[in-house]
Amino acid sequence: MSVYLDVNSSAPIDERVLEFMIEIYKDGYGNADSRTHNYGDNARKIVENARRQVAELLNVESGEIFFTSGATESNNIAIQGMKAYAKKNKRNHIITTTIEHKAILETIKEMEKEGFEVDFVAPGEDGSVSAEEIIGLVRKETLLVSVMHVNNETGIIQPVKEIGKELSETDVFFHVDATQSAGKLVEELQELDYDMLSLSAHKLNGPQGVGALVLRKQNYTLPPIKGIMYGGQQEHGIRPGTIPVALVAGLGEACKIAAVEYIGNNGRCAELKKILMNCLEESGLEYKINGDPEKCIHNTINVVISGVSAEALMLATKEYCSISNGSACNTKSYEPSYVLKAMKVPIDEIESSIRISWGPNIDSRKVEKQFKKTLEVAKGLVF
Repeated sequence: MSVYLDVNSSAPIDERVLEFMIEIYKDGYGNADSRTHNYGDNARKIVENARRQVAELLNVESGEIFFTSGATESNNIAIQGMKAYAKKNKRNHIITTTIEHKAILETIKEMEKEGFEVDFVAPGEDGSVSAEEIIGLVRKETLLVSVMHVNNETGIIQPVKEIGKELSETDVFFHVDATQSAGKLVEELQELDYDMLSLSAHKLNGPQGVGALVLRKQNYTLPPIKGIMYGGQQEHGIRPGTIPVALVAGLGEACKIAAVEYIGNNGRCAELKKILMNCLEESGLEYKINGDPEKCIHNTINVVISGVSAEALMLATKEYCSISNGSACNTKSYEPSYVLKAMKVPIDEIESSIRISWGPNIDSRKVEKQFKKTLEVAKGLVF
């Protein structure tokens, strides 16, 4: 069986989270919005406990947490939900980056079709965008700045701290996609200035199908977000529909665990990165890291193995390592990574680039053994 090195796509669920969810599926099957019986009361208590656990991880108020189906929906609500406010206040300008997840880029492009003006900021060769460039584009019509915390393909940490600090002195709304950093860069997120933040449970060892949108209050008032779907007043109308109690509880439990264990988790991920880099160094293969390693999160490597087709390598080494060459939302297209293109990585290097991402509880000895086998196969694929 291969080792799973595609955690940035989806992390395996923590067994403790799964066991907790199973109990709730058995005993907590009431509707959290049912007001007339104990089953509803019990479900509501479970949901509110989870809301508190997410809030504690992020150091925000429970009333600022809104449950969604995941970061994609959270991103859509954060951006599309501003339309009415934007129209009323003649604020039709958005700033984002060229390396955002498709959930951001495609949503903002739709806004562009509806008359919004958009500035897309490209990163440097180090994989990081310039905070100064983004702030320099702000004008009186600017409604929103949306920047991811950690890029899902390269692992490069973006300067959201600097951007947030500057924007906090303005009336521009700041949205952060924290899909890859929630539960990992905990202290950074707790100290960050932002108005809206998105996350998914399955990226921090929780279940697939649930996430959260954080809406920070200013002067006791939430950002002027309107729901983009209709059907009920669940989550105060921000996200209608029956709350999936067990999924929400799983997200809460994953956040609870991350709050306690993130320091040790980051340390184990950093140690495994050293092992993988040592394997690359000893392989004799010519390679190059995409992006500045000093700005990279501990659990990700995006590497060019010179002269080796990434597609051929992934197919030839499935029995050893499960790796990818980019975002899961693009892997069926077989097109060069738009993130690496934005970084001005040459096409031949993009086609030789693979993304390796891992979690803290993986067997490092097995990973080392299987990754060395993968690199041996790569030697035979050099053209």
